[in-house]
Amino acid sequence: MEQPRGKLIAIGGAEDKGTVPEKGEVQKLSNLNFIELGILNRIVKESGGTTAKIEVITTASMIPNEVGENYLNAFGKIGCTDVSIMNIRNRGDALNPEYIERIRNCHAVMFSGGNQLRLSTTFGGTQLLQLMLQRYHNDAGFVVAGTSAGAMAMSNTMIYEGNATRAHLKGEVKITTGLGFMDDVVFDSHFEKRGRFGRLAQVVATNPSCIGIGLGEDTGMLITEGNKMEAIGSGCVIIIDGYDIRYSNIADIPDGSPYGIENLKVHVCEKGNGYLVNERKFLSEAVEGVVVKQQVEAE
Repeated sequence: MEQPRGKLIAIGGAEDKGTVPEKGEVQKLSNLNFIELGILNRIVKESGGTTAKIEVITTASMIPNEVGENYLNAFGKIGCTDVSIMNIRNRGDALNPEYIERIRNCHAVMFSGGNQLRLSTTFGGTQLLQLMLQRYHNDAGFVVAGTSAGAMAMSNTMIYEGNATRAHLKGEVKITTGLGFMDDVVFDSHFEKRGRFGRLAQVVATNPSCIGIGLGEDTGMLITEGNKMEAIGSGCVIIIDGYDIRYSNIADIPDGSPYGIENLKVHVCEKGNGYLVNERKFLSEAVEGVVVKQQVEAE
């Protein structure tokens, strides 16, 4: 299968939007210069600049109007002039020819946070999703971004439920089929803040062919060619690789029992680090020249 020509940007949630943080959150700089260094600005850059046509999809959220306004304001501060909200609340809305035409003509799609199951049940099997997938695979200028639930729904394997405090017990983490922009990976969000290592480890233990990607808040992965990843943002991304697992008892124990795994690999990526999914390889620098250099040295 040919490598996708478009780009994915998966974000762990709580990306900086140039707004004053809520009570209890660590104070962040909210000036324009900080925004211009942030993840949203990277989305704009990868989409072609401030004149790019960006469609924000707030389907996952239960407060879509408020979330939509936040993104309109944030992209506006960066200088974007063509940002619109898609008010898709159900499968009937997803069939609207107007929305299909807008996806056909935009440069980027941004999925907001909320409930990822709302995304898979609303868009799964629709012409709208098929068009997004087609453009992602064939159009080098097309960007699909998602934050929190929007990131978790990007892969073919999607976590939709799993209490972090019980994730060490078999059967406590539930998975289903996501939107399918990537195979052989599974995304989790708000990773460190909500203590989600255990639930991502369980998914990888039961699907060792999948790479687990734990996205920290205000942190993301820019993915090109469906393979090359570059960590962006202010935090870190945890990669969990189960390919070399030697021992696992998860198939043989009853539900509700703790499981055991040997030789689960973990990588920690900060801004600028990279990872090659197909090669299962960590890169200290996700620069094209460095990628080529490291590959040549390995040969």
